[in-house]
Amino acid sequence: MQIGGSLRSPFSFLGGFRITFQLLPMKRNKSNAASSAKKRPKNNERSSSSTSKSSGSGSGSDEETVTITPEKKTKPNYNSFDQFLSHIQEQRLKAAPNIHEFAFRKKRVRVLSSASDVNEQYKGGVVYWMSRDARVQDNWALLFAQRLALKLELPLTVVYCLVPKFLNATLRHYKFMLGGLQEVERQCRELNISFKLLLGPAVERLPQFVNDEQIGAVICDFAPLRLPRQWVEDVVKALPANVPLTQVDAHNVVPLWVTSEKQEYAARTIRNKINSKLSEYLTEFPPLIKHAHGNVKGSHGVDWTAAHKMLSCDMSVDAVEWAQPGYTSACKQLYDFCTRRLRLFYDKRNDPMADALSGLSPWLHFGQISAQRCVLEVSRYKTLFKASAEAFCEEAIVRRELADNFCYYNEHYDNLKGLHSWAYETLQTHRKDKRSPCYTLEELEQSRTYDDLWNSAQLQLVKEGKMHGFLRMYWAKKILEWTETPEQALEYSILLNDKYSLDGRDPNGYVGCMWSIGGIHDQGWKERAIFGKIRYMNYQGCKRKFDVNAFVMRYGGKVHKKEN
Repeated sequence: MQIGGSLRSPFSFLGGFRITFQLLPMKRNKSNAASSAKKRPKNNERSSSSTSKSSGSGSGSDEETVTITPEKKTKPNYNSFDQFLSHIQEQRLKAAPNIHEFAFRKKRVRVLSSASDVNEQYKGGVVYWMSRDARVQDNWALLFAQRLALKLELPLTVVYCLVPKFLNATLRHYKFMLGGLQEVERQCRELNISFKLLLGPAVERLPQFVNDEQIGAVICDFAPLRLPRQWVEDVVKALPANVPLTQVDAHNVVPLWVTSEKQEYAARTIRNKINSKLSEYLTEFPPLIKHAHGNVKGSHGVDWTAAHKMLSCDMSVDAVEWAQPGYTSACKQLYDFCTRRLRLFYDKRNDPMADALSGLSPWLHFGQISAQRCVLEVSRYKTLFKASAEAFCEEAIVRRELADNFCYYNEHYDNLKGLHSWAYETLQTHRKDKRSPCYTLEELEQSRTYDDLWNSAQLQLVKEGKMHGFLRMYWAKKILEWTETPEQALEYSILLNDKYSLDGRDPNGYVGCMWSIGGIHDQGWKERAIFGKIRYMNYQGCKRKFDVNAFVMRYGGKVHKKEN
């Protein structure tokens, strides 16, 4: 869906400080169960207990990986975390001393408002409305905002609008998010950039702030889900007519609107579109520098106590210990992965008992680290661990950006109307198949099924705010087997994932549930009861993959008889 504006000429900062970018038309698929983006592939009659090597959604026959095409990299020479942080900053400075001297890719940006001229008389300067990408460095949206502010010689302010409740987010998620934002505030202050936490919806607080502070331009980041999209549409309408709003995709390596103008059928249909553009977009970031205009010394800091008090989310699910919020903690996780676990990733990533995964998803979800930064650093190890580096980049780029593509172009990304026709029809055919046992949401949430492996995975989710990717597929598919309808299965899986997982309410989460229950980005398999042609997973298949008993002992799942 296109939001305001018209096609504009290629960008420059000439002619009265006009923000002139090409506004690319964005089409939304009118997707429903009766239509399919492509003809369904021929059924695969292989044993469907086997699963994809990728620990995410995807076809089992889709074994290709992303092509890493930046300049040749070799393993960097760092021996400590502090040296790792210094190495990252050195890479930024090699790219350019600042964003003003960097060859910024104009297609990362699109103008959303009818206004494009920046009134240089508005001395409040430029605002970056931070939402999905809550970090200072390696943030294309904030870098673009600084580029504009430097050109106009105006102050730069970062604004975050805090709502008291968001979907199924709990105190666990809010604590992680607010902890990361406290680090953002500190880093902004060090760079002479103001940071403001506005309490309330963006449509109410942001236009008021723009008016009160005489802001000349607003930059926002990009999210494909319907609620953040609605926030942006509402703010476009509520901003003063002469204040331009531009959007930068700071989350994807290749901007979503550059990769494709339609919903892609599977990883195999989007991979080449991404690969063909990586040489242009998979670049190093320049540094965000100390801002020369404006002065934040003496300004009032954020009242974080007031921010916590205004929350009205579910307070029953508290923070976890293993994942500390913020950019620095995210970098530590990336450092540990590169130096300790990456070597195991290719062979062991489907083994929940092996410490082989990156564990970066909470920080990626909250935008506290850039996926592009993770790819850049992992790709430096390609000469040592080629298969692992390529497999990681496949998941971090192709699979992750495929999820954004699905949620943007399919308005029914979280319900059965969003399925391809073959998947919807097979679930309909088996809708009345007997489910025995059938579990309630409460029984599932409390890990009270007959399956000790499933119960252990649910306990891990509740206690640690995460679940191993391989088990999350098994977990969701068993919910389809144990609930009255496919609609109920999808509802329960999304609710539990969103409530407990630190990376819940994310395109990857919605696609993961839709893949497990509705075959999105997958193909038809051998037909069986309840599942129809949806890929099937079972306990015995898990036992062939890893030590199920050891996992059960670690998390303590019990076998529970179904109560009548």
